[in-house]
Amino acid sequence: MPVFAIDDEPVVFPDPTLAEEDGLLAVGGDLRTERLLLAYENGIFPWYNEPPVLWWCPHERYIIRPERIHISHSMRKFMRRHEIRTAVNRDFADTMHRCRLKREASEGTWINDDMEEAYCRLHREGFAASVESYIDGQLAGGLYGVAIGRCFFGESMFTDMENGSKLALIGLARLLADVGGKFIDCQFHTDHLESMGGEFISYEEYMKIMNA
Repeated sequence: MPVFAIDDEPVVFPDPTLAEEDGLLAVGGDLRTERLLLAYENGIFPWYNEPPVLWWCPHERYIIRPERIHISHSMRKFMRRHEIRTAVNRDFADTMHRCRLKREASEGTWINDDMEEAYCRLHREGFAASVESYIDGQLAGGLYGVAIGRCFFGESMFTDMENGSKLALIGLARLLADVGGKFIDCQFHTDHLESMGGEFISYEEYMKIMNA
């Protein structure tokens, strides 16, 4: 199937089910709030290093259901031994930038200047959030993503202390579970996310859950 080219106007996307086998759907467009919200509402997200913007919609989705977050025995012991605290929106821009720096120092990152500007704008408009974890009073890790309705679309995470990002994810799952959250969209599978309760579902089931 072809990869679709889109322009800045109008703000539209092709049918998400027409994405390539690897999930690539379209190329082009911009990162304005209107487009980003339309993307996430249809299971689409941007992921690229240099312009143009690449838009993705994998046929299989990797999610964590908040009520099914897996906390290992060793993690429970760790949490009992330390004072653990979760914060929401401690400093969204700082958390996002920390995620960028961690990625740049390891495998490279898609979090460029345009992405930081776009997601900070989403945050100011109430559509993006960050969650941070503290261990014994020290900032240990965090994550950020897009929050629409009762769904959270995770973008990236960082850790500065042992288990920092895991604790942020656990904190997010617990917060969502308390308000009937539907899922945390992890975008892609990793062993780390699988160990915490991640599961594959089809795009059709994904959209059914989102729209329920």
